Amino acid sequence: MVEQQSDADIDRVFHALADATRRDIVRRTLVSEQSVTQLASAYAMSFAAVSKHIAVLAEARLITKRAKGRVRLVRADPDALERAQWLLRSYEELWRGRIDRLDAVLSAEPDAPASTSQN
Repeated sequence: MVEQQSDADIDRVFHALADATRRDIVRRTLVSEQSVTQLASAYAMSFAAVSKHIAVLAEARLITKRAKGRVRLVRADPDALERAQWLLRSYEELWRGRIDRLDAVLSAEPDAPASTSQN
């Protein structure tokens, strides 16, 4: 079972995933743990900018950071991504149900009378 998340937690997750660079950082760190320096070298932006992206991801609990000596290592948290996926699936089920009900209503309506043309 997926733990309940507050609206603020959910907002942080989707805000973090709304940015392409942050999604790429998550993707890279799912494959392997990487240092902040390694991640920064992969982008055409400053080290500080990448660090800010990492901070947003950490605040959303999508990644974990740990120190190994002077190096800061980053790894994506698969459990956090699973929670986000679960939330998206729940929204999908909600909307599918609404669409199915709308389809049933529209299918039950009689066809509109054909328009007649006058000569």
